[in-house]
Amino acid sequence: MTTTLIDPAPHGRAWVNEALALLEQEAARSADTHLLRLDFPGFPGIAFYFKDESVHPTGSLKHRLARSLFLYALCNGRLRQGQAVVDASSGSTAISEAWFARMLGLQFIAVMPACTAPQKIHAVQALGGQCDLVEDPSQVHARAAQHAAEGACHLDQFGLAERATDWRGNNNIAESILGQLRREPQPVPTWIVCGVGTGGTSATIGRYLRYRRLDTRLCVAEPTGSSYVHGWRTRDRNAVASQPTRIEGIGRPKVEPGFLFDVVDDVVEVDDAAAIAGALQLESLFGTQYGGSSGVNLIGCLQLASAMRARGETGSIVSLLCDRGKRYQETLFDPAWRAERGLDIAPWQAAIARTLDTGVLAAPVTA
Repeated sequence: MTTTLIDPAPHGRAWVNEALALLEQEAARSADTHLLRLDFPGFPGIAFYFKDESVHPTGSLKHRLARSLFLYALCNGRLRQGQAVVDASSGSTAISEAWFARMLGLQFIAVMPACTAPQKIHAVQALGGQCDLVEDPSQVHARAAQHAAEGACHLDQFGLAERATDWRGNNNIAESILGQLRREPQPVPTWIVCGVGTGGTSATIGRYLRYRRLDTRLCVAEPTGSSYVHGWRTRDRNAVASQPTRIEGIGRPKVEPGFLFDVVDDVVEVDDAAAIAGALQLESLFGTQYGGSSGVNLIGCLQLASAMRARGETGSIVSLLCDRGKRYQETLFDPAWRAERGLDIAPWQAAIARTLDTGVLAAPVTA
């Protein structure tokens, strides 16, 4: 009788092992991102912390996600040596994925809406990635699936983000935040605030808070009329956005599968003009320019802090600085571009300044 032995090192395993080692080495080289503190005169007893995810090598929060998606694909046997990699992205995830693909010697295809900020498109291309621009943003998933049908490995950030990241720890963003707060006066924050793109970040933070049995609540800050706002409030996974947004990366037109309703404690809405004014306020506070989603987070923090102050509560609020503002020089931070789209940020800039001084959320005053 002849016994056939199973090869203990099947074809391609050596390359997978090498790829995993490269990702592990990269993670070890990347220092943790900074947690910055702000105190405002209008909010005595309430500390504001902002985790600066823009200092990652690829300039955004999505660096964490991209690494996790490559690890997930490799460990599930979905990614092979020499295989092209594809994903649908409005920009920041694509930049990070292009960076990791180049590190592993793989071709990368980013399926992006044609309206994506030009700086993001250029960044993907500079890293050796190919940009497949789609006129109808609702078709990016279908186009990515088409590339996958032709043999590319679909990293699928929207379908896999909430499971690709280890929410129990392993230096995920929630564990990092709480570790950095350990020696602060209020080591357990009252709120953590984030936006929703794929849903992966909110899922990771919400799950981790429950896993650690903490009283910290999670608030999602989203553009006005976002599908996530409507979906969370009605618990309807088929909800769609009631209006478009100019803030890239969040405010999805439909509820993505990675968004978990039940780990989110509150949702707030932020107008696009307020988000841009918020981003410029962050620049004046930190001396560094951040993107529109960071501005959304700031306004969300101020909404929560105003409510805390009105109730006589103290505590701390943590949020994220998601990406670098230089990616939006030709869009959000271009006065002519804003004027063409009717985005008047001056009333919001004045309202934010009043809020920081008084602790009372101020509505914009228009002429």
